[in-house]
Amino acid sequence: MDNACQCTDYNDRQSNAILYNILNQENSKSGHNNLNYNLIPPRCNCEMRRTVCLKSPADICQEASGVLVKTIHFMKNVPAFNQLPKNDQLSLLHSCWVPLFILGLAQEGMNFDVIDTPANSMLKRILLNSQESSETEREQPTLAGVNKLKSCLKKFWSLDLSPKEYAYLKGTMIFNPDVKDLKAALFVEGLQQEAQHALREVVQPLHPGDRSRFAHILLAASMLKTITPNLITELFFRPVIGQADLLDFLVDMLFSR
Repeated sequence: MDNACQCTDYNDRQSNAILYNILNQENSKSGHNNLNYNLIPPRCNCEMRRTVCLKSPADICQEASGVLVKTIHFMKNVPAFNQLPKNDQLSLLHSCWVPLFILGLAQEGMNFDVIDTPANSMLKRILLNSQESSETEREQPTLAGVNKLKSCLKKFWSLDLSPKEYAYLKGTMIFNPDVKDLKAALFVEGLQQEAQHALREVVQPLHPGDRSRFAHILLAASMLKTITPNLITELFFRPVIGQADLLDFLVDMLFSR
């Protein structure tokens, strides 16, 4: 089934309609409002292009910030992680902070709702003469991305992981030997295997009648890799940090004492 936006062709043809009408007024001799409202494209309703934001940003962003602090605190308190070279720690942080954060959302049972991004936001940017070009403008969260994130959360909630299962699963996500340019890649691979073994050892006595549970947990964990850092940053933290780089905050938290 084709998931492409069905509004693409029309929106592409009309993408400059608003800007054209605004600029056209400057050259109008009559001075009357000559906006042709028929040229303004309708809002795209397909999930791939429909941008959204948090319905209650103040409360949810505060909760998300708390989860993020706990996430970095967890990493700092893993002894084997602290034994790695600093550059390896940075590389693993870049790789795993999103999966760990989502696991934190799931463990905290944090739910949230989204609403459509205000339709006049694009018009405001034009009227305010924003200095950001379309190439450098950050990609906004889409309904498709949020639904994918919610699917991940619902999957973990259905598995109802114990605190120990969450802890060892986080260990498997931190120690990812596939991250590029790791100096201690073999050591990291061994740590991941140890975490997976520990997870299996925890799962079996807790669920002796469910032989497929370990595989289901790993399958659910693979879904975490489909969630982009941009989605998490823009949805939960952009209202808090403004133009700052979230990774700078994460690095400061990781290496602060």
